[in-house]
Amino acid sequence: MTGPARMVELWRGGLLESWHVGHAAVWSADAGLLEAWGEPETVIFPRSSCKMIQALPLLESGAGESLSTERLALSCASHQGAALHTGLVSRWLSDLGFADSDLRCGAHMPADADERERLIRAHEAPCQIHNNCSGKHAGFLMLSRHLKAGSEYVDPAHPAQRAIRAAFEEVTGEESPGFGIDGCSAPNFATTVSGLARAMAFFAAASSGGGPRERAASRLVEAMLTHPDLVAGEGRACTELMRAMRGRAAIKTGAEAVFVAIVPEKRIGMALKIVDGSTRASEAAIAALLVRHGLLDPDHPATMKRLGAVQTNWRGIETGVLCKAPGFA
Repeated sequence: MTGPARMVELWRGGLLESWHVGHAAVWSADAGLLEAWGEPETVIFPRSSCKMIQALPLLESGAGESLSTERLALSCASHQGAALHTGLVSRWLSDLGFADSDLRCGAHMPADADERERLIRAHEAPCQIHNNCSGKHAGFLMLSRHLKAGSEYVDPAHPAQRAIRAAFEEVTGEESPGFGIDGCSAPNFATTVSGLARAMAFFAAASSGGGPRERAASRLVEAMLTHPDLVAGEGRACTELMRAMRGRAAIKTGAEAVFVAIVPEKRIGMALKIVDGSTRASEAAIAALLVRHGLLDPDHPATMKRLGAVQTNWRGIETGVLCKAPGFA
């Protein structure tokens, strides 16, 4: 037992002020575990980093065969709730004959500043379509209808969630020890960091000419790479870093500092978890791994915003720097 590894450090005035520790794994579809830091067998909740796994039954079942790349990207998204996102989700629900009230994700204020201001000025409350997970839930509704199952599709015993758990355990290569309820009310199945990396390697190696699951995975990866703006939104790490890599890797964050990457050209998957749940650290750590594997330019503005990021105070004075720890990536 080596414990978590130091991955990210914050320096101020030439002194180490704070640091973040975690676990990370890089998995090859052909050779297994390639690299690891900390304890890759640590069990975690993947949170929203596994949305592409949760979307597999939607396509495998045939329910989502006709879905556009935009809707597939939204099924994997933790979106900003911008007009772009809510408009697409609303039309998807309408085409299915569903309404906002059929969703089970709950409502929260959108992260998008323009939409948030519009709601405030109009004295309107946010709808469930503003929830960052509303695209995933639209997919759940579509799968549930195809399975002729009940409306409470977030119930762990619901046929949709049973199908998701089966797919989750098969692509991670591990029996899940249990689940927690996510912020959007859906069950989130636990796995190890290495199991999550193994699942991402499956997505990386998936072929459009393979079996139903491979074809489903391939379509989801293509959708994420085609629409990074739908996977997250302006200013977000997933969107900005995918744009910076120009289609070479699909990445996805999860709450409590989980991050994954899918790299089709190398047939590898990456997964990491920062123990203290710091988003700034998980973004810096995934950027470091992507740079290490030659996928991300270390001098790209999107990289420098998160790795080697200069800290400034309210007067714009440089105060410190956030960087990767020696020995990591």
